Amino acid sequence: MKAKYKVKHSGMAWGSRVAGALLLLVALGLIAWNERRVMDYATALTRPGGGPVLDLGASGRPAAGQYGSLTRVSGLPRIVDALRDPEFNLRVDTPVLIRHVEMFQWREITVGGVTHYELDWVDHPVDASSFAKKSGHVNPGAFPIQGRQLEAGEVHLGHFKLSSSIIRAFPGSRAVTPDEKKLPPNLAATFQRDGDALVTSATAGNPRLGDLRISWEAVPLQPMTVLARIDGDTLVPGQPTREGDSGFDVQSGDRTLQDVLPAVPDAPEAVLASRIAAIVLAALGALLLACTSRLRFDVLFAAGTGAVIVGAVAGVMWMAGDAMTASVWLLVAVLGAGLAIWRVQQRTPPPTT
Repeated sequence: MKAKYKVKHSGMAWGSRVAGALLLLVALGLIAWNERRVMDYATALTRPGGGPVLDLGASGRPAAGQYGSLTRVSGLPRIVDALRDPEFNLRVDTPVLIRHVEMFQWREITVGGVTHYELDWVDHPVDASSFAKKSGHVNPGAFPIQGRQLEAGEVHLGHFKLSSSIIRAFPGSRAVTPDEKKLPPNLAATFQRDGDALVTSATAGNPRLGDLRISWEAVPLQPMTVLARIDGDTLVPGQPTREGDSGFDVQSGDRTLQDVLPAVPDAPEAVLASRIAAIVLAALGALLLACTSRLRFDVLFAAGTGAVIVGAVAGVMWMAGDAMTASVWLLVAVLGAGLAIWRVQQRTPPPTT
């Protein structure tokens, strides 16, 4: 009966060892597959001739080692100082403010060989000296007030500043309604409001030759996504990769990295879960392999051993590509080794005297 029990016990021990070895192989395969897909994704994010593409989103901050990298940053732009058109005492919280100036002038229009003249608002001086019929169609000439584009001195997106070229590329526009009560005295005597514009017409809606119409449009503050190069704490245009490429991209809304860079593959899923699963499987394998030793059922020893095996394999895989990630994995292996050694020492009986 005793021999039969020993045979049965021995068979169970071998079965546990085989199962433990299989679990270790599965754990090694899982961690190798997981780290390889993470490394492949990191390689895909490296643009030819440039640094890696960082997906910082709205929470990313300037940090050492980021210089020259292309990054995606999203969020609601923040204007440090609201824009002001000093001539008209107009203040608007916008990254870009454009003043349009038009004059009511004669235009010469020829259709089907027939020439006629009409008065209309035009945003540039119309030279009437070339008109076929000059008499009665003389225009005033140069504008006394010029149109202009104003840009905010400092605009932040997330924790980064934006360069002027990126600010100018912001999409969208909205009309700005001026407040005639805030006009300087000299202009308040000349202009009156007509809808979203200021006009010099004595009667709004009934302009005369030479009257001015001034209006403003602003880029609205809305969630934005910018893909650009990191230069310290500022996002600037990157190196163009093809003809017509501006070196950056600006889109409204919170766009994913795949939206702004369609060639980038989807990020691998469940990376952390796969890493934890690999360590757990390796720990179970070690627990089964130790079923006949004095360390059987020692969960801490098994956990340390699993961390050593998985951490060492992953660390070696990352050595050629990312020293920081390799260091983290090797630290996991060292800590696991320390835990396993401590459990061995705890379970070793003291020497007899």
